[in-house]
Amino acid sequence: MESIANPVKTAKTNKRLLNSLQEAAKKIAPVWPLESFVAVNPYMGMSAQKFDSAAQYLAKVGGIQMTLPISFYKNKLRDGVITKKDIKAALSKLADQEITTNEFLSEIEDTEDQERKDSSINTLIDVASAYSGKDWNRFATSRLSAWAASYFDKGQASWSAADSEMPLFQAWKMEAELDRTPEVSGLKDFRRIIKDLPNDHLEAAAYALNMLELSEDQLPIYLHRILLRLGGWSAYVARLDWDSELYGKKGGQLIEFIAVLLCWEVAIYQSQHSVELEIKWEQAKRAYNSPLAEKVKKQLQRKLILQEAFDLANQREIIEKFKAIEPSSSEKEQQLKAQAIFCIDVRSEVYRRNLENADSSIQTFGFAGFFAFPINFVQIAHEEGAAQCPVLIPSGPTILEEIPDRDLNEEAFSKRVLQHQMGRIWKSFKSGAVSCFSYVSPIGLSYLPKLFTDSFGWSRPVPQPDQAGLGGEYQQNKSISLEVRETEHGTVGIAVEDRIAMAENALRAMSLTEGFAPFVMIVGHGSTSVNNPHATGLDCGACGGRTGESNARVAAAVLNDEAVRKGLKEKNIHIPEETVFLACLHDTTTDEVSIFNEGDVPKEMAEELTDLKSALNTAGRTSRTERSARLDVKENIDKSIIGRSKDWSQVRPEWGLAGCSSFVVANRKRTKSIDLGGKTFLHSYDHQSDKGYSILELIMTAPMVVTSWINLQYYASSVDNQVFGSGNKTLHNVTGGLGVLEGYSGDLRVGLPLQSVHDGEKFQHDPLKLNVIIEAPIEAMNEILKKHPSVKNLVDNNWIHLLAMNEEGKVSHRYRGELNWETV
Repeated sequence: MESIANPVKTAKTNKRLLNSLQEAAKKIAPVWPLESFVAVNPYMGMSAQKFDSAAQYLAKVGGIQMTLPISFYKNKLRDGVITKKDIKAALSKLADQEITTNEFLSEIEDTEDQERKDSSINTLIDVASAYSGKDWNRFATSRLSAWAASYFDKGQASWSAADSEMPLFQAWKMEAELDRTPEVSGLKDFRRIIKDLPNDHLEAAAYALNMLELSEDQLPIYLHRILLRLGGWSAYVARLDWDSELYGKKGGQLIEFIAVLLCWEVAIYQSQHSVELEIKWEQAKRAYNSPLAEKVKKQLQRKLILQEAFDLANQREIIEKFKAIEPSSSEKEQQLKAQAIFCIDVRSEVYRRNLENADSSIQTFGFAGFFAFPINFVQIAHEEGAAQCPVLIPSGPTILEEIPDRDLNEEAFSKRVLQHQMGRIWKSFKSGAVSCFSYVSPIGLSYLPKLFTDSFGWSRPVPQPDQAGLGGEYQQNKSISLEVRETEHGTVGIAVEDRIAMAENALRAMSLTEGFAPFVMIVGHGSTSVNNPHATGLDCGACGGRTGESNARVAAAVLNDEAVRKGLKEKNIHIPEETVFLACLHDTTTDEVSIFNEGDVPKEMAEELTDLKSALNTAGRTSRTERSARLDVKENIDKSIIGRSKDWSQVRPEWGLAGCSSFVVANRKRTKSIDLGGKTFLHSYDHQSDKGYSILELIMTAPMVVTSWINLQYYASSVDNQVFGSGNKTLHNVTGGLGVLEGYSGDLRVGLPLQSVHDGEKFQHDPLKLNVIIEAPIEAMNEILKKHPSVKNLVDNNWIHLLAMNEEGKVSHRYRGELNWETV
């Protein structure tokens, strides 16, 4: 067959090559660094395929598992979780031949779990490793990982070995030309081979592919395979391209990274070249066009049917919960003491339910945790801000954290700045090439008392996150300013007309445009843990993997602004003069809620505020008690759960979003009387007030996609933690300040640690695809799906289960694909 790559530079060849590299790059989902570890769908590049087709493809290309072993589903059958009815429904949907339910059950009863199979697709390095008996795969991964950690370092290293200002391919090539390690390890002439490669990444890729003689139909599989071989770093580079393109800049770094991987392939090929290696490489390439082995394919088909049955069993359970609700007469009008707007996060479901039970005069809402205020927030003494918004959208105006009445609070301000600067100096001293040697002996002993108190939980190994700029002792001595002005950070603040527009958009999207209570709480959320590299993964994904405090502060400040309220009246949104918006933060580890702007509450409302805080405390205690069962805490519940937030040996400070399996988009009255077990995202929505269904469109294209990302990240980390998870948390080493290695070397690990989905005995996150239940007309949902093909792919190809709720609050229809629905 014709080779797609040719060293002769022609516009046609280069275009074909670039297209091939771009198509391969699209299959890699991005991963965010530890400072903002947001959830992402690891199958993002596969959503145009059916779920079962993607499972077969990934099993072939990467040996990737998309289900758990058969024994897991057999146990669910024995426990009655999966029924024969579920199996029958799954067979009718997925079986490729006529088979009865009893025949299928008999088949799987006699089927044992197979050992994990590696990919049937081998790269040149795989072939060379098998041929020579030397693990060149591991060696190449180690060298590439060490270089990438240095090149992408985010400040962890004191000295950088690579020039990060240079383009990726050029920086790697410059260092590889000088690196003697490969030659010492047995790769003869490695530096010369690298030096002889073209300096342009596309020319180098063309040269490598020409040497490897891959045909046009083999190339897509081969390129995807080499990316999966170093999947962690590939995903990190994909995130850099994602951010660049989001802000209108040019991407392409992942294409340069592919060129690096190709150059390693050809370098080992040339260094280890022999006639026998050529023959084995030709044999390996023939497997690219071969289907999965029949035995492997049949086993996978059975597991996919069982997974579908498991999904249907879970779907049946939540449908029954809505069905069990008795139709109620018109709700009694009750004077509200407060309204609380929480993030849609599944952990908020537990707290909201317990808060409403603690005081029935408190009404709760669910909304994306950035509260429609996509800001760039700069903390005091920081040079750069952080995007406090979902990664799907660019950040908006820059807001500075400030000390109010600077002249009166100069001491507090100076303390904050000094603390930040001294922290940087102290870190530099501890890790300096010279000072670190003299640091350990004289200073080390002084740490003994703190080591003792930290170990017994009497103190924290690191400062409370609150005291690092997120609240705590500084809460009363910091604020934000909305005024537009020029600073060293550029233009900051929000103009009045923009505040009015943002406030209107937020309130309408929250379905809160009338009936305001005296207190309206804007409740962001964050978590508290120590010695936890993935701590930001427990924070708010809608805030870019950060706490929602700054968004809550900005939202409350805008909605308390007299000019904004005056502007909202012209939009027919009348907020009573006595209504106060409170900026709050829900700590999901301890279930404690903080209020940041109590100073905005008039003195005559002090008693009402005390009552509200009492209800919050009651809800916190009840929520901790409810969560204690999953955390296996039986005694001193409050003390034990709060203690987990400062225990540096604790690998599970909380369960995060483990268990997430549903997303309900409806009025709160539909779910208020249901215990959803902290496994359901809840978004408030009233379709009757949504003229033109613009809010529904926003929900289906943003929160629905984000909740799917979260669900599929947990799913993938459960079914194949080796590829899509980050392994054993106790073995993690932070590298480059941006990710973790499992052990001292290897690829960057992506996804969640095993301890985040498994308690040591059983899964705390059962792999279940997301059920999205929306109370809205089917015709409106179909129109939105037609308008957004990427969202339609998710539901058409079985990555999300979409269901419709009727006017009685029952789940009435199930989406079947291609804009067709069936009655439930």
